[in-house]
Amino acid sequence: MHSTQAVTATHCPYCALQCGMNLRPHTDGVAVEERADFPVNRGALCGKGRTAPAVLSSRVRLTEPLVRSRPGGPLVPAGWDEALDAVAAGLTATRRTHGPDAVGVFGGGGLTNEKAYALGKFARVALGTSQIDYNGRFCMSSAAAAHQRAFGLDRGLPFPLEDVPRTGCVILVGSNPAETMPPALRYLTELKANGGTLIVVDPRRTRTAELADLHLAPRPGTDLALALGLLHLVVAEGRTDPEFIAARTTGWEGARAAAMAHWPEHVERITGVPVPRLRRAAELFCAPESAMVLTARGPEQQAKGTDTVGAWINLCLATGRAGRPLSGYGCLTGQGNGQGGREHGQKADQLPGYRKLTDPAAREHVARVWGVGPETLPGPGRSAYELLDALGGEVKALLLMGSNPLVSAPRAAHVEERIRSLDFLAVADVVLSETAALADVVLPVTQWAEETGTTTSLEGRVLLRRRALTPPPGVRSDLEVLHGLAGRLGLEKGFPTDPEEVFAELRRASAGGPADYSGISYERIAAEQGVFWPCPEGSPGTPRLFLDRFATEDGRARFAPVAHREAAETPDADYPLLLTTGRVVAQYQSGAQTRRVPELNEAAPGPFVELHPRLAARLGVADGAPLAVTSRRGRAVAPARITDAIRADTVFMPFHWYGEGRANTLTNPALDPVSRMPEFKVCAVRVEPL
Repeated sequence: MHSTQAVTATHCPYCALQCGMNLRPHTDGVAVEERADFPVNRGALCGKGRTAPAVLSSRVRLTEPLVRSRPGGPLVPAGWDEALDAVAAGLTATRRTHGPDAVGVFGGGGLTNEKAYALGKFARVALGTSQIDYNGRFCMSSAAAAHQRAFGLDRGLPFPLEDVPRTGCVILVGSNPAETMPPALRYLTELKANGGTLIVVDPRRTRTAELADLHLAPRPGTDLALALGLLHLVVAEGRTDPEFIAARTTGWEGARAAAMAHWPEHVERITGVPVPRLRRAAELFCAPESAMVLTARGPEQQAKGTDTVGAWINLCLATGRAGRPLSGYGCLTGQGNGQGGREHGQKADQLPGYRKLTDPAAREHVARVWGVGPETLPGPGRSAYELLDALGGEVKALLLMGSNPLVSAPRAAHVEERIRSLDFLAVADVVLSETAALADVVLPVTQWAEETGTTTSLEGRVLLRRRALTPPPGVRSDLEVLHGLAGRLGLEKGFPTDPEEVFAELRRASAGGPADYSGISYERIAAEQGVFWPCPEGSPGTPRLFLDRFATEDGRARFAPVAHREAAETPDADYPLLLTTGRVVAQYQSGAQTRRVPELNEAAPGPFVELHPRLAARLGVADGAPLAVTSRRGRAVAPARITDAIRADTVFMPFHWYGEGRANTLTNPALDPVSRMPEFKVCAVRVEPL
């Protein structure tokens, strides 16, 4: 590989901050340098961003296609024509024998907008299948559903991050940016320096929680009750904003009645948060003129995640903390392009521009751009976990791009069984992930520094990643893969390989939709440090949403009349403890890339089980001793990490590893009825020393 120019301004390949960085030629490819002009991170980078070029090395990444020459045989190197022929043959044979919906497509929240768009089009036009979803369903789909229900539009943050330090109070629910997106932590420290207050809701006293003016540590799975209890106090203490409620919302009476059934003492019994701390939180949130609630995976990855987020939105609406400057509800998206990935067609029920697949007008518009009849587009398919669960049954072949469900999916041992039972599996990835190792064909694809394309950050800011390196000779882009497969399936046109050409088509397909990108161009993104959607043709973009009206038909926000209910699984005599999962600072998601970086592995070499000293004493366990954690779905083994920073009824495991320490062997695939989000964040377990 060699550099294509002197210095390339681009963005980090990891989380949804999409930090700006410069890439400079280096003897081993490129070196990362500070890019102080990008307003989100202002030059700051975490260890993952600084070491991102390590994965570009041919020593750790895939550089030629691999094909399994016989069932059960090894993967062996192959030429691109042989590999693409094999993929096309496998998909075609399945379609011919079992019908188009026997072929599934599974995407990733790290794919650029161009790739996500092309993948959705490929599934529906080239394959004719409804069976497409992506791992972003595991990221913030509950927040997206609650956003849609309350505001009529889903954008992770309806305001730029620069507004956060200027508000009066932030309630941060189930988020630990000190480890998940370290450059964002400055927004919270600046908030405090400006006189604002920070409330952190987390069952663990994380590095982020240590910054808080008030830390609330509820029992996992009780965030909904906590939000309802705070709204009860707001009502009881006369802290609502009746004028805002009357002018800009509907459904208040139902939400109010639901909250009044959650009085403080009742909420304390459910959550374990003492009443005085509940009262203090309500006081701190309501005291300043402006305030925000920001959620992440903690409250969202629950079987009631949509209602839980809805309850936090209710708190914002009842106090007039939405649709006003420096106030509102926002979600901290996790994956690098989790936002854009769901806007342009990877989700089972969506078309580009965040259009609904069931909307006849949306189907007509997108079909016209694609040059097909709207009647040829399939309807909605299965959500991510449901699609994985159907593998080997109704879905017999799978094309997978940019995801590693053997590590990242809930009930992962079951998902592994389903993947192994497929008639045919093709994986396009940059490394030989645990999932790719099971494939019949593995296609080596380009990485962030070897390709140009756009991503959409957690702010809704559309950004441009620029190519800085020529990829190795045996590597092709995902767009080239889809072009080659489409041609073999009889579609010579419609799947261009040039990302800017794909983006031009995406602009047309999104025009007039909720996520309208039609006014965005590569030139504008470069000149303006990103452009906020919605951005119709001629628009300057929209950094701040809802200031005049919400995106509902009548312009009013909708309260959600939600009530607390228990998690899908609660402790009992056999499984007396609660498990919650999360990330550590030196690893990212399934670890497929970061576990190949020596510096990051040295900082975080493997899984662990975090538990309270009282629980450790009861078990007779010393720090570092091996522990077995067992749920109804399986067992994981990892060393103990004893700390008083966690509740005594709860254990924590990071989820970045495969093997005996795989946390997602344990997690519960119980699904939220609206978002179809699995309940990663709470399940019943027992813990035993080995």
